[in-house]
Amino acid sequence: MTASIVLYKNDVEVLREAIDSFLNTKLEVKLYLVDNSPTDELRVLIADSRIEYIHNPTNPGFGAAHNIAIEKAILQDSKYHLVLNPDVYYRKGILEELISYMEANPNTGNVMPKVLYPNDEIQFLCKLLPTPYDWIGRRFNPFKGMVERRNNLFELKFTNYDQVIEAPYLSGCFMFLRVAALKTVGFFDDGIFMYGEEADLCRRLIDGGFKTIFYPRVQIYHHFEKGSHKSWRLTKIGIQSAIYYFNKWGWFFDKRRKAINSDTLRKIGYK
Repeated sequence: MTASIVLYKNDVEVLREAIDSFLNTKLEVKLYLVDNSPTDELRVLIADSRIEYIHNPTNPGFGAAHNIAIEKAILQDSKYHLVLNPDVYYRKGILEELISYMEANPNTGNVMPKVLYPNDEIQFLCKLLPTPYDWIGRRFNPFKGMVERRNNLFELKFTNYDQVIEAPYLSGCFMFLRVAALKTVGFFDDGIFMYGEEADLCRRLIDGGFKTIFYPRVQIYHHFEKGSHKSWRLTKIGIQSAIYYFNKWGWFFDKRRKAINSDTLRKIGYK
């Protein structure tokens, strides 16, 4: 299997955790570091023959940079490809467990484990397909009670994250992807610079006949700094990505979104 981490002026020690987590296996693996930074200072992280460093200072965006690695993964005849954030780490054996799940469930295109903060608190990263309110309006709603009620549904919090779920929108921090599925539905949409590219890909996987699965029987850790909530520049990028996404799939009238979300809630048993 292969994996890719997209870099941009990262903290070296945090990044090392992610790299070491992936390489700590007896599986035959290859890791692509696609560096969108202006300089190639992070090249110092190449300390293993299983790593290939690609300096990409034009910075085409998160998804587009991962696409470079996915193309290489296909040439390597990789069966599974992991899209991994530079601020994620996990114990040995996670990859093997996820491969076992994928081997037993050949119609699964993407699987994500339970994601925790370093202090063991859960991150609510399983979601319904977003509406414009979920991605734009929710951020600016001053009524916390209303936001919390919507979050309980949109982020599927009512499930307690203790069961395997077919969730239509899984976080891009750890996407364990079946390469055959990517060959069928395509890679990340290059038109989305950053934020929302994983929702777009998950939706296309579902439309291609593949399942997107939350698998809480294994867990990973994610520092998760929520950059878009701390920087106006990243907030602007997020809004631009949302506009692109909704222009592509539909804003308020999106029958397919409604059908997928309704089917998700029905399978979970939500009333």
